[in-house]
Amino acid sequence: MRNPLMDMLLAIRECGSISAAAKKLGLSYRHVWGELKRWEEDLGQSLIIWEKGQPARLSSFGDKLLWAERQAQARLAAQISSLHAEMERAFAMVFDDASHVLSLYASHDEAMMELRNHTVRQQKLHLDIQFCGSVDAISALNEGRCIMAGFHTPPHPVRGSLPERTYKRLLKPGLHKLIGFARREQGLIVAKGNPRSISSLKDLARPGLRFVNRALGTGTRLLLDQMLAEQEVNPLEIDGYAFAEPSHAAVASAVAAGYADVGLGIEAAARAQHLDFVPLVEEDYYLVCLKSTLAEPAVQALLAVMKTAEWQQRLARMPGYTPSRSGEVLSMSKELPWWRFKSQKKVAPLVEASEE
Repeated sequence: MRNPLMDMLLAIRECGSISAAAKKLGLSYRHVWGELKRWEEDLGQSLIIWEKGQPARLSSFGDKLLWAERQAQARLAAQISSLHAEMERAFAMVFDDASHVLSLYASHDEAMMELRNHTVRQQKLHLDIQFCGSVDAISALNEGRCIMAGFHTPPHPVRGSLPERTYKRLLKPGLHKLIGFARREQGLIVAKGNPRSISSLKDLARPGLRFVNRALGTGTRLLLDQMLAEQEVNPLEIDGYAFAEPSHAAVASAVAAGYADVGLGIEAAARAQHLDFVPLVEEDYYLVCLKSTLAEPAVQALLAVMKTAEWQQRLARMPGYTPSRSGEVLSMSKELPWWRFKSQKKVAPLVEASEE
């Protein structure tokens, strides 16, 4: 934002000598002279006209360089001021013992973005969120790239479901701790007034209907594929099944712009684009961390915020969201039924008695 070279060039123009410019800047002559020579070598251009016995002055290139920098500073003054303030706040936080940073990889979610804004105001807790698919989020947690992950799944998946086959290998009772966050509605995002009269997943296979999907590895894609299998809808018959967007907001934007007639997503994204919404299923959105990090101050600060009545009221006001034991540490084996499914016993085949 502020290159020291420009300060040196301006001082030389105003003072007429390197020694006077160095004195004005509170630097040594040797330092300023060395920096100017280094920059001339890096830029491949002369910055100063060096004439013995004459006042130092900027070269034509030096003049243009300083002019361009002054122009950029003037045009971008408001943005630069805002960035300066943001950087000052960020670095001030480093020296504030009461503030915390929590790295979080999470499936895209409107309430998660609202939580990020809320925690800063309430607890000086800065959520460093990277939005990605649910599978990638949990993988990042297991690989030590974040402290917490966010994922979502239907509350009562059937035995052998796609969510079970996907998440069971990534989450282990005793190693991970599950934290309640919210229950949210997933459904079909359609144009205002639902002009194509779309009411169910079976409609997606109708000729002429354009669908927009979510990427592989996202929880919404897992949900869609599971529901399509249950309703015996062939994905290959859906126009646009291979066309994926990175977030619920992007799906809603595609529908709003007319690039697609329908997409699967959350109600909050649909309402934000003034679109209609056909509810299909409720699902639980969880946070998860390693048991070893549960007692860390940043994690405890987040749990405290989520348990407050103020946060849960804010969450309840968002379209399609209901607080669901927000901030509570839950039993993974009780919440997710995959570890309670009784293994099927193998029955020995009947052996017919041999005829004598």
